Amino acid sequence: MNARQRIIKRAIKEIKNGMNVNLGIGMPTLLANEIPPNINVLLQSENGLLGIGPYPKEDEVDSDLINAGKETVTVVPGGSFFDSAESFAMIRGGHIDLAILGGMEVSETGDLANWMIPGKMVKGMGGAMDLVAGAKRVVVIMEHVSKHGESKVKKSCTLPLTGKGVVHRLITDLAVFDFTDEGMKLVELADGVTIEEVTKKTEASFNIESSVLLN
Repeated sequence: MNARQRIIKRAIKEIKNGMNVNLGIGMPTLLANEIPPNINVLLQSENGLLGIGPYPKEDEVDSDLINAGKETVTVVPGGSFFDSAESFAMIRGGHIDLAILGGMEVSETGDLANWMIPGKMVKGMGGAMDLVAGAKRVVVIMEHVSKHGESKVKKSCTLPLTGKGVVHRLITDLAVFDFTDEGMKLVELADGVTIEEVTKKTEASFNIESSVLLN
C-alpha cells in the first residue's frame, strides 16, 4: 500500500452517516469511490452540485457533470444542481458538516496553506478559504514530507495561508494529529510507524496522546 492509499484508507473513517461533505480537489476527491454502501452521505461541490457519486465508468461519462476540479462525476438519485452562489451560501451558512481538503503545509497551530506556490501559475483560490471558515469540521490530508524530503508539518507555514487555526485534524501517511486548546497532539500512528520516525520527520512541536504511548 503506497502513501496515498494509506491516507485515503484512514481518511474515509472521518465520513459518518448523514453528513453533508465537501471533498477538496486532488487526493480528497478519490474518497468518493471509497465510501461504504452502508454510509449515506451527500457530497457537495462548490461549482453547484449536491449528491456526487463515484467516478463514472467509461459508458457513464457526461461532460456536463463535473466537480470543482473539472473531473467528470456521477450523481446519486435525488442529487441536485444549482449555481455557485447558492453553493457558497451553503458553505458560508455552516451547512457543510465536514470538509476534507488537501494541504501543502500545516502548522502546529492548525494554520493551513493549500492554494498556491509563489511563482507558479494558479487559476484562482477556489473554495478552500470559504470551506475552512464555514465548514463545521476541517480535516486535511497530505503526505508527511515533500518530494524533497522536507517536513510539510511546520512550526509555521512558509506558503501563503488559506486560513489561520482552521484545521481540526491532520491525516498523513505516517500519523493522525488533532489540534486542541493544549496544542497539536499526535493521536494515531500508521501501521509500522514509530513515534521516533514521526518526530524525526515533523518540524512542528506536538504532544502525544497517552493511548499512543501505551501501544
